[in-house]
Amino acid sequence: MSPEELQGISRKSCGVLREMGPQIQWVQSYVTDDKIYCVYLAPDEEAVRKHAEQGGFPANRISQIRSVIDPGTAE
Repeated sequence: MSPEELQGISRKSCGVLREMGPQIQWVQSYVTDDKIYCVYLAPDEEAVRKHAEQGGFPANRISQIRSVIDPGTAE
């Protein structure tokens, strides 16, 4: 996707989130060649699905993050 397309998607997402209220927050997204993986703080899966539906974004799979590790976890 071009930088302009990514900017458009980001703007659409932010607009939908403003309408939904503070219970759901977009943290960040990871863009690969053929997919975008998004991280949200949300009360439940339904909130993420609602955001995707209202924004016209595909949400093929939603997974709850149970824990986060990084190189410091090894210490």
